[in-house]
Amino acid sequence: MHKTHTCGDLRAEHIGQTVTLSGWVDTRRDHGKLIFIDLRDRYGRTQVVADPADAVAAHAVAETARNEFVLQVTGVVRARPAGSENPKLATGAVEVEAHAIEVLGPSKVLPFQLDDENTDEQIRLKHRYLDLRRPRMQRNLILRHKVVKFMRDFMDARGFIEVETPILFKTTPEGARDYLVPSRVHPGSFYALPQSPQQLKQLLMVAGVDRYFQIARCFRDEDLRGDRQPEFTQLDLEMSFVHRDDVLTLVEELYTAMIPVVTPEKKLLDTPWRKIPYREALSRYGSDKPDLRFGLELYDLSTIMAGSGFKVFQLALGSGGVVKCIVVPGCAGYSRKEVDDLTTFAKEQGAKGLATLALTAEGVRGTAQKFITPGEVEAIQALTGAREGDLVLFVADSLTVANKTLGALRLLFRDRLKLADPSLMAFAWIVDFPMFAWNDEEKRWDAEHHPFTMPKAEHLELMESDPGAVLADAYDMVCNGYEMASGSIRIHRRDIQFKIFERLGLDPADIQAKFGHMLEAFEYGAPPHGGMAPGIDRLVMLLADEPNIREVIAFPKNQAALDVMADAPSPAQEKQLKELGIKVLAD
Repeated sequence: MHKTHTCGDLRAEHIGQTVTLSGWVDTRRDHGKLIFIDLRDRYGRTQVVADPADAVAAHAVAETARNEFVLQVTGVVRARPAGSENPKLATGAVEVEAHAIEVLGPSKVLPFQLDDENTDEQIRLKHRYLDLRRPRMQRNLILRHKVVKFMRDFMDARGFIEVETPILFKTTPEGARDYLVPSRVHPGSFYALPQSPQQLKQLLMVAGVDRYFQIARCFRDEDLRGDRQPEFTQLDLEMSFVHRDDVLTLVEELYTAMIPVVTPEKKLLDTPWRKIPYREALSRYGSDKPDLRFGLELYDLSTIMAGSGFKVFQLALGSGGVVKCIVVPGCAGYSRKEVDDLTTFAKEQGAKGLATLALTAEGVRGTAQKFITPGEVEAIQALTGAREGDLVLFVADSLTVANKTLGALRLLFRDRLKLADPSLMAFAWIVDFPMFAWNDEEKRWDAEHHPFTMPKAEHLELMESDPGAVLADAYDMVCNGYEMASGSIRIHRRDIQFKIFERLGLDPADIQAKFGHMLEAFEYGAPPHGGMAPGIDRLVMLLADEPNIREVIAFPKNQAALDVMADAPSPAQEKQLKELGIKVLAD
C-alpha cells in the first residue's frame, strides 16, 4: 500500500508505531547530517527526519528531494525533542524517523511559489492543478463539497427527488445568449446548452414529480465579471401545489440550518429574513440586491426641495425627476479633490453631477452651500439624522439614475469606511417585482424575470391596458449585495402562458415553434407550481470570504471566458467543421 495514514493523522498515541505516509514535499531543511521534510497532503503536514546514522539509503533520497516531489516515507513515529514541538500543527507533537523513502513523482521548479498570495491570476489559472494544491484553495473545495452535501441531505429528508435533466436541449429565449451545439446527424440544426432547467423542471411538475431538485450545471453566453462565469452551478428546485411563501420558507430553513454547520464563524443578521418589496429596495438602497449589513440609506428630498432656488434641483423636479441623498458619516472634512473624484464617479454611473453639503462646526460648506437655505438644512437633518461631521451627497435626476448613482456611492463608502461586518450574512427576500420591463431600444415589453413567471392574480386584467403596472409572483434571494437566487410561482395554464408570449411580441407561429411542447403539456392537467434556483458558486464565494467566484470553482474561465490552462476555446479541425456543415467566416 502507498500509505497507512494521512499526513494529518499522527498524534502522540501513534508513538512507537511503524507507519507509511505519501504526499508532497512542502518544505525541506538540510541541517548537515539531519534532513527535515514537511510532508503534505490535503489532510495536513507531518515532519519527517532522515538521519544517515539510522537509514543511509533514505537519507540519500532525502538529499535529492525538492519541494513538490511526491514521496513515500516509511518510518517510526516518535515524540519531537522537548522544545521543538509545533503547536500550530495538529501533528506538531510527533515526527517520523524515516527508514525508507521513495520518490513516487519528481517535480520541476514551480512557475510560482504556492505560498505567494500575490501571484498573477493568469499564471495561477494556467497552472490551476498547482494552484489547487494551496491550503486556501483546498479549503474552498472542501467547503463547496460540504455545502452541496448539506443541500442534498436536506432536500432528501424533505421528500425531494434528485432528477437529472438534459444538457443538450432546445434553444429558447430566456434572457441571455445560448451556447449552441451543432448536430452532425441533423445538419443545420442546433442544440442549446441550458441557461437553466426551467422548462424541464416545470414539465416534471406536470409529470407528477411534485418535489424535484438537482445540483444543476447551467450555461449562459454573457459578459463576465467577478461573480459570473459562462458555466455555473445552482441548486435547482421546484414544488407542486405551493404558494410563494411555501417556497421561501423551505429555502430559508435550508440556509438557516446550513450556514452554522458549514461555516460556524458566520452569523445570520436576521431570522426570519426580511421581505422587501422591489420598489422599496430601490428607493431605500438604490439596488434590488441590497447589502443590509449597514445603514447609509437613500432619502428622497423632493418634497423638501420643491421650492428650492437651486436651479439644478428645479430642473430635475420640473422634468419629473427627484432629488435624493445619502449621508456619509464622518466625511465632512473631504478635500476638494476628494469631492471631485466622487463627482466623476457619479457621472460614470449616469448622473449629470453630484452636489455636496458638509456639516462642520463652523457651519455648512460644499457645492450646494450657496443654494440651500438654513431651513432646508434643518429639514434635511430632521429627515436623515445627519449631524456635525457628516457629508451629504445629493443627486438630482430621474428616479432610475438617482437610485443607481446613490446605490453605487453607498457601496463605495461601504468598502472605503469598512461599514459592513464580514462575518455577517444578511439574507433577505426581494418580492413584488414588475412582470415586464420596457425595452426602449426595440420598443417592446420584455419579461423582467422570464416568460414562465405567473403574474399576480389580481393584475391579470391589466395585461393589455397597463403592462407596466403588472406585478409578478416572483422573488429574489439576496445577501451582502449579491443576488443569490431567483424564483417565482410559474404559469401552469395554457391560456395565460400564451397571452404572456403574445405580450412579449411573439407571433403564434414563433410561440408554437419555440414553446409548443410546454403549451401542449399544460393541456394535460398541470398542477400549480413554483420554485427557485439558488446559486452555489456565489454562496461559497461569500462563505469563503473570496473576492470572486473563480476562487471557489476548480477549473474556471478567466474574465475573457478563456480556459488558459487547456487553451479553450480553440479552433476546430476542418474535418470536424465539414462533418457539421459549418464554415468559419473570416472577420
